[in-house]
Amino acid sequence: MSPVQTLSPYRYPGGKTWLIPYIRLWLRSRLTRPCEFIEPFAGGGSVGLMVANEKLADRVTLVEIDEAVASVWRVVINGEDDVGLLTDKISTFVMTEQSVELELSRSATSLNDFAFQTILRNRISRGGILAKGAGRLRKGENGKGLTSRWYPETLCYRIRRIVELRDRITFIHGDGIEIIRKFLTRQNFAFLMDPPYTAGSNGAGSRLYTHAILDHDTLFTLAEQIRGDFLMTYDNDQMIHELASGHNLHLTEIAMKNTHHHQKTELMIGKDLSWLHGNQNPE
Repeated sequence: MSPVQTLSPYRYPGGKTWLIPYIRLWLRSRLTRPCEFIEPFAGGGSVGLMVANEKLADRVTLVEIDEAVASVWRVVINGEDDVGLLTDKISTFVMTEQSVELELSRSATSLNDFAFQTILRNRISRGGILAKGAGRLRKGENGKGLTSRWYPETLCYRIRRIVELRDRITFIHGDGIEIIRKFLTRQNFAFLMDPPYTAGSNGAGSRLYTHAILDHDTLFTLAEQIRGDFLMTYDNDQMIHELASGHNLHLTEIAMKNTHHHQKTELMIGKDLSWLHGNQNPE
């Protein structure tokens, strides 16, 4: 599969870049374009940003409960603070161990400060993990240490492009489950539900995310009631197979590579996965 470009400024554990070709295929296979595409557990938002950028739905709604992650979207998408000030901070920041310590030791006095510190922590942490106790890069990419994931020009370009897409995107700082419940009767809505992976034997989400607790049975119960369309993705775990079967949902295994380039399988769950037949490796 060819590399996928993303507009997200985040490096995100459990990121959905691998999923983007499948989302393109899914949405393009529909008879009508969704009037709303909703990511209730948006995180880095790479899929929803792609949908907005490529006009695969009339509108996109990203939902995220984590306060730190949400701070960036509140500035960049909602315009609750000066996005130009944020890009200026990114473009002029000189990355050293001392400058990082100084920046992250001070209290954020504005939403803009909080957003910048969130992006900084995300870019210098191992795997982009923002959860408490996450370690920092040491050697990093090509031995560049903290600077190895700090691309100011790229970050600013992505942020400015997202700003250009504001008329197509809504961001909600809130509970994804409640948003699903609110819109589950809308027939021309499409949901991508990629929750923190805390179900089953692995439970990796508890190490990766600040908000990792989720009632997975409730999520599957709501999914079964959605009048529109949806996809869910999960770790390949027997518990999830049983939940999908118990709620009359279709399930398939998708081969992919994780952030360490190790081959693994993810589960894709939906009402109807016939669009996937013969397309297990879309470009």
